[in-house]
Amino acid sequence: MSMAMACIPTIDLSAFTEGDSDGNKKTIVDKVGQACSEYGFFQIINHGIPLSLMRQALDMSKTFFDYPLEEKLKSSPIPGSPLAAGFNIREKHLTGKEYLVTTSPSSSFNVYPANPPGYRDLLIEMFTNMVKLSSTMAGIISECLGLPPDFLEEFNNDRSWDVLTSLSYPAATDDNGGNIGVAAHKDVSCFTFVYQDQSGGLEVKLDGKWVPILPATEDALVVNVGDMLQVLSNDKFMSPWHRVVKLKGRARNSFVFFYNLAGDKFIEPLPQFTKEVGVAPKYTSFLNKEYLQLRSKTKLDLTAEGEQKIIDVTHYAINTT
Repeated sequence: MSMAMACIPTIDLSAFTEGDSDGNKKTIVDKVGQACSEYGFFQIINHGIPLSLMRQALDMSKTFFDYPLEEKLKSSPIPGSPLAAGFNIREKHLTGKEYLVTTSPSSSFNVYPANPPGYRDLLIEMFTNMVKLSSTMAGIISECLGLPPDFLEEFNNDRSWDVLTSLSYPAATDDNGGNIGVAAHKDVSCFTFVYQDQSGGLEVKLDGKWVPILPATEDALVVNVGDMLQVLSNDKFMSPWHRVVKLKGRARNSFVFFYNLAGDKFIEPLPQFTKEVGVAPKYTSFLNKEYLQLRSKTKLDLTAEGEQKIIDVTHYAINTT
């Protein structure tokens, strides 16, 4: 058993998704809280999203990404759109990654592919299911932090900033450092769901080492803490460094859902974790939209070693030394 499989827990959510005793729910809350504080990563099963839907969505995404580039470019983002919803290709660092971004089905900025037939409906169904699950997870995480179950949902009830991304990574071509699908980074979200195929490729940095996170089961979703939760909790929960590596002889496909806070939201450590308990805040207040723009601008820069420069939320950390 790999280090990641051994230490990153897989948590059964059936008590929340199928109805169960409060005792079982308390056990789940405790397990999620421990995972968030120790690793920032865990997997969930029996989460309520049908495996048949996830399989079909992933298969149809593979079909879409196999189309000629000319066909995929028909779904390019609307010029001037504040969100790059639609088909994108990452050529800046020659990773070969392609991805399709969708947001709330009510948004006029979505650019859904016309082909394959039925793909649009599947993307909308996946988004809707992810939003429903995120509400459940927001309640669990709120309880983990000692907050009312509806705290996160009421703190930010604007779901128009949530994003569902379908991704395709080509197989690795060499062993000389050119096989990074996504450079090491932390998510800007509150938390993130990942549905990945059985190929693997997702890695998390634990104790200074990169370890793989392989799907616990075919229907398992990976959950990770994002920057916003780190700030709100005043570092009680930490946003972990993670990356995607391309695999020899195997392409990789996945869906990623980002449970985001609204762009016009000012973010700072909650008083429940600062002044109410006599602890100094570790971050200054900042506008979420400004942080998102900063990340977007800097993630395309390169270091002297040829790696991506990734600004993270410690940009707003208060220096107490």
